[in-house]
Amino acid sequence: MRVATGEEVLIARVAAPDGRVGFGFSFRVDATEARHMAEWAAGVRAERPAYESQLDHAWERAFLSDEDVEWDTEPAFRGLRWS
Repeated sequence: MRVATGEEVLIARVAAPDGRVGFGFSFRVDATEARHMAEWAAGVRAERPAYESQLDHAWERAFLSDEDVEWDTEPAFRGLRWS
């Protein structure tokens, strides 16, 4: 996905067996990094994944501060459709 500032980010979505859904991201476009973050957000990974900020994006700041990521701040995220 391309964010409003033009950089590319890989988004991962994980659906837990109990129905919880988690999202993750990687500005390094690293599928494992994004998947681990999404697994943790969905509650299927016990350990919070390590992450180093790449762009000082709001999503990165929120994740590193242990705050909720406001996904909808990026117009392209609002346009994603999941099957």
